[in-house]
Amino acid sequence: MGLFEVLQPIYSLLPEVKAPEEKQPLKKRLIWTGIVLLVFFLMGNISVIGLDATSAGQLEQLQVILASQIGSLITVGIGPIVLASIVLQLLIGGGLVKLDLSNPEDKAKFSGVQKLLAIILSFFEAIVYTLTGFLAPAEGMFVWVIVQVALGSIALLYLDEVVSKYGIGSGVGLFIAGGVAGEIIWRIFSPLDLAMNISLTEGSGLFFLFFREIGTNMASAFIVALLPVIFTLLVFFAVVYAEGIHVNIPITMGRRGTGGRYPVKFLYVSNMPVILAVALFANFSIWASLTQGIPILGDILTGIAQIVIPPYGLFQQVLLEGLSPLIFDQMIQSIMSLQLIGLGGSIIHAFLYIIILTVAAVIFGRLWIEIGGQGPDKVAAQLQKSGMYIPGFRRDPRVIKQVLDRYIPTITILGSAFVGLLAGFADLTGAIGSGTGILLTVGIVYRMYEELAKEQLMEMHPMLGRIFGQGGSF
Repeated sequence: MGLFEVLQPIYSLLPEVKAPEEKQPLKKRLIWTGIVLLVFFLMGNISVIGLDATSAGQLEQLQVILASQIGSLITVGIGPIVLASIVLQLLIGGGLVKLDLSNPEDKAKFSGVQKLLAIILSFFEAIVYTLTGFLAPAEGMFVWVIVQVALGSIALLYLDEVVSKYGIGSGVGLFIAGGVAGEIIWRIFSPLDLAMNISLTEGSGLFFLFFREIGTNMASAFIVALLPVIFTLLVFFAVVYAEGIHVNIPITMGRRGTGGRYPVKFLYVSNMPVILAVALFANFSIWASLTQGIPILGDILTGIAQIVIPPYGLFQQVLLEGLSPLIFDQMIQSIMSLQLIGLGGSIIHAFLYIIILTVAAVIFGRLWIEIGGQGPDKVAAQLQKSGMYIPGFRRDPRVIKQVLDRYIPTITILGSAFVGLLAGFADLTGAIGSGTGILLTVGIVYRMYEELAKEQLMEMHPMLGRIFGQGGSF
């Protein structure tokens, strides 16, 4: 008996959101999506009762990506949900657990164990946040604070389930996109003071800061206030352009051989590899805080955590301070001492971060296509099942798989590496909402737009539902 069978009596007792008995109309799905997003924002503004203080620490820049707000009910955000998915992906990808996610029974087992693990991790991370100083409970409120934070994360877990069954897209993506969009709007147009890494005088929204300082220090005003907005737009357009790149594989459907094409997009796995990689990096920071003071293990985790948290706004810092021989000395000292020293150390840090993020994105991208049923064999079976085949070849899923093998694995690696590189470089520019956050948000919104367009088409032409339901695309 496998691990999943052993845990089945436990996760089968967990409550779940009942799937709708019939397909919901698009208008109702949009309403449900809006309600869940509103609840998410409300939870982010409800403070945990019994706190003396909060400190985001190294997680400050990752809060938006984790859809979290330290000190509120969503303190740990989607961290437990994504970490549970990562753990199970690694177990399945490593062959330690045998599951076929195209099989409904195996998929139900995976979802049940993922939910159980996410709930356990919600309590675990709530304890870690409290023990490591991210949250400082008042006297006698330790347990109460942990319970509130854990329940907040569990609520996000079920809200994600509501979106997946009744709404548009996924809850995890919706929370990330909502958080990043809110951060961008607030950072640009807020008339209130903002805590900025590089400031000219007192903080404020970048829009107001630029016009306030342009008359006295135009160069600094441009670098500090306007450049982040420009880089935000550049990342946005780069992702939109990349989303439109695809390879068309000719296919034929039906006995009469109606021609069409199956597009394999350059961003085949979308932004999921970066979501998983950044969530893993955030957990390194949490574990490093938990193991401080433990010989060897604590030092290793602290070193990893320092590297996988990028030097946000490094590009701006270099423009403001300029390059000098001292920086190159600092780079040499950083390499020799294995410590990041000054601006030169930050430059080395940036290179290491981009390399690690890119490699992690490629690894998770490869795992995701297999676990998510997007590999060549699964797609070939779906196309064959829906009556599609490659013109000029006999109708056999093995033939389709051979053709898809030429494209999908290569595009997965290239697309995952691209999003990793783009996210890493964008983080260094000081782009608002972080480069990774913008990348994820654009991809999430683009996917939601595609799903909305598909739903509208299916409502207008119900016969197309069978094709889309089997994975076909024209």
